[in-house]
Amino acid sequence: YLGKETVQNILMFRFSNSIFERLWNRNLIDHVQITVSEKSGVGQRGGYYEEAGALRDMVQNHMLQVLSLVAMEPPVSLEAEAIRDEKVKLLKSIRPLGPDDVARQVVRGQYFAGTVNGQPAPGYRQEPKVKPDSNVETYVALKLFIDNWRWSSVPFYLRTGKYLPQSASEVRVQFRPTPHVLFAAQCGQKLDPNALALRLQPNEGISLHFNGKVPGMSLGVRPVRMHFSYDSEFGAYTPEAYERLLLEAIAGDATLFIRRDEVETAWKIVDSIRNGWENKPLTNREFYAAGTWGPVAAEDLLAQSGHAWHEPQVIK
Repeated sequence: YLGKETVQNILMFRFSNSIFERLWNRNLIDHVQITVSEKSGVGQRGGYYEEAGALRDMVQNHMLQVLSLVAMEPPVSLEAEAIRDEKVKLLKSIRPLGPDDVARQVVRGQYFAGTVNGQPAPGYRQEPKVKPDSNVETYVALKLFIDNWRWSSVPFYLRTGKYLPQSASEVRVQFRPTPHVLFAAQCGQKLDPNALALRLQPNEGISLHFNGKVPGMSLGVRPVRMHFSYDSEFGAYTPEAYERLLLEAIAGDATLFIRRDEVETAWKIVDSIRNGWENKPLTNREFYAAGTWGPVAAEDLLAQSGHAWHEPQVIK
């Protein structure tokens, strides 16, 4: 995952643009959402998924890697060890999750039969090599806190799942809302907080969400977007992630590879969640129909703080 061009661009975007880096803190950011959704089910990987589940398949590596790049402090240089030092420091700053915290801050889910692209899709328990009473999660949503100076009290929401409406990876940085004293009467709930969406795949790009006046005599405001598209701007071939990783391995550049202490720290986070789930069956609120955005319990997770999930935006 670290070999993807857009994932690498997170560091460039953050630390080479002063207008954004100075906003990147608890004073101006309300919360951050990281979504890695997959439109397909487990398919022929049922046997593997019975052993791994979504938590170990996606959260332990892909999602925590993106989180560390989004939230880490600036490294002292672009050398491999300097970058990896900051990533490890960030992961160690994530607030530990005890059993009670897991119950409040982590949601798992499993898809049942539904409809995808107008075609019937089987439930997870009907997939090949899956136990008919399996409690393995095909969906995970987390609410994490980073206990450092920059991110104190800012929630980071992570979600990933199988058989969701689209395949996409996106980071959405939601800024704090402005006071509604000027536009509340005219706009009501239409005055959305500003947001920055980093689309990692597909249709890679960056989208800035802000409010603009609707043309006309009345004072109407509507959310609008400004897009940057990789294809439109550069239009050049970029190497596949594995091509880049193989080249870096041959060259001896460890920047895009995970260090041992980083792996151990990520597994410590994941293992605490698994311990909180131990011997607990899935509840009705943790099942979701294939082709939907996940279980009701995941919506409740954000609603407790007055937030809601945002669907990844298509950038053309």
